[in-house]
Amino acid sequence: MNAVAPTSARPTGIGPSRRPADDLDREILTWERFGTAVRQLAQQLALSGYTPDLVLAIARGGLPIAGGLAYALGAQAVGTITVDRAAGPDRCLDLPGVHPDGPPRWSPGMRVLVVDDIATTGSTLESAVAAVSATGAQVRTAVLFARPGSCVRPGYWWRETDRRVELPWSALPPVGDAAVRFIDDTATD
Repeated sequence: MNAVAPTSARPTGIGPSRRPADDLDREILTWERFGTAVRQLAQQLALSGYTPDLVLAIARGGLPIAGGLAYALGAQAVGTITVDRAAGPDRCLDLPGVHPDGPPRWSPGMRVLVVDDIATTGSTLESAVAAVSATGAQVRTAVLFARPGSCVRPGYWWRETDRRVELPWSALPPVGDAAVRFIDDTATD
């Protein structure tokens, strides 16, 4: 797969001079920019002539992106796969375990787009691609963020960064007890 560098995916209106000093080491993706990012990533795919039969999200980080790409590309089939990175995310080519969520929905010759949020080392993508392509499916990969030093490069990405990435769906801790307190505070008799 050839890497397709984003041409129009450079951020606009947000530069280092406009960020607080503590944000300089982070790439911050807001929900608003997420919509733009997914649309621009979908445009890359469309311009390359690639149309997936199935958009396959790597759970959990790939779920929002896969949903957005499926809508933007007009793809009806969407699935999920879980990749267990218990071996450690900082080691290149240490292949994690792959677990399809439900029966596999891909088959020989099917065009499958495997989607995740960030390609740090690429081992998660590599594991998912190996599992899906072993069935004879034709696999390509897409992520929002790619690390320059990743051992495995995605086929498509929106931004390349070596900074820490803050995503809107994981920026806050799980609600846990806060949700119970909120419900209790809003209850009326």
